[in-house]
Amino acid sequence: MRISARADYAIRASAELAARAGGDPVRAEELAERQEIPQRFLEGILSDLRRAGVVTSVRGARGGHRLARAGEDITLADVIRAVDGPLVYVRDERPSDLEFSGAAEPLLEVWVALRANVRAVLEAVTLADLASGRLPESVRALAADDAAWSQG
Repeated sequence: MRISARADYAIRASAELAARAGGDPVRAEELAERQEIPQRFLEGILSDLRRAGVVTSVRGARGGHRLARAGEDITLADVIRAVDGPLVYVRDERPSDLEFSGAAEPLLEVWVALRANVRAVLEAVTLADLASGRLPESVRALAADDAAWSQG
């Protein structure tokens, strides 16, 4: 699985908003600077996040962006889906829409299992988890395995 720059930037900007929950709206320029994201790229991402109901925007001199709901109610999966669509695709199709035959027939179960595991991690972590630095134990346990850090 490959995480796009768009998804990475969307999560980073959303985490920054979660860290400032309850405060003044944050301008796109400030989000871009704090997370080292190209501002024009970020503006398109914020539009997608707004359309998906992840963030809201406030107009005016003290305007900017804030989360549309509490950070604990927004998962990383929500953010990725808002900017990139479904989490796992195989040849631009959802695994559940595919069919394989012959020796490759069991591959369908592999792709569906992969999607289930990706969802299990990305739906377990919220923006509030990132902002607080406290990840769910299930995610920490996966990351604690030395093999998780090696190339392959």
